[in-house]
Amino acid sequence: MTLEELVPCDNTEKKMKSVCEAVEQLLVAAQRQGCLTVGVYESAKLMNVDPDSVVLCLLAVDEEEEAEEIALQIHFTLIQAFCCDNDINILRVSGMERLAALLEGDTPAGTPNTNAEPRDLHCLLVTNPHTDCWKSQGLAEVASYCEESRGNNQWVPYVALQAR
Repeated sequence: MTLEELVPCDNTEKKMKSVCEAVEQLLVAAQRQGCLTVGVYESAKLMNVDPDSVVLCLLAVDEEEEAEEIALQIHFTLIQAFCCDNDINILRVSGMERLAALLEGDTPAGTPNTNAEPRDLHCLLVTNPHTDCWKSQGLAEVASYCEESRGNNQWVPYVALQAR
C-alpha cells in the first residue's frame, strides 16, 4: 500500500483552486496597476520591444474554440517559443467567460471600458514595472506553480478558471 492509498489526498485539487484564485487576483491587480497587456497582436508587439519586462504570459482559450481556431494555435505556438527563449513563465488558461468577467469593468487607472468592441483575451501579458512599487503574492504563487510544473516535465501548465 502506498501513502496515497492510506490517506485520501486532495492536495492537487486544493493546489489548483489556490492557483486559480492567485491568477484571478494577479490579473485584476495587474490591470489596475497598468501592468497588463491584452491581445495577441499587442502582446507580440510588447515582447518584441521589451521582453525583459514580461513576467508572465497567459494563453487563454476554451477547448471547443481551440479545435476550430487554427490561426490561434499557430499564434500560441510562436508565443510559447518566444517565451521559452526569453525565460518568461507561460500558463494556459481555460474559462474565457470568467476571464472576461474579471477584466471587463475597469481598464488601467480605473477608467471604465467604454469601447463597444470586445477585447481579445486570448493572450495576456503581465509586466513588471521597473520599480518595486508592487509585489504580488499572486505572481509569486503562479510563478512557483509554473516552475513546479516544468520540474514535472509539463512545460506549459494549465488551469481552468471556473465561472461564478
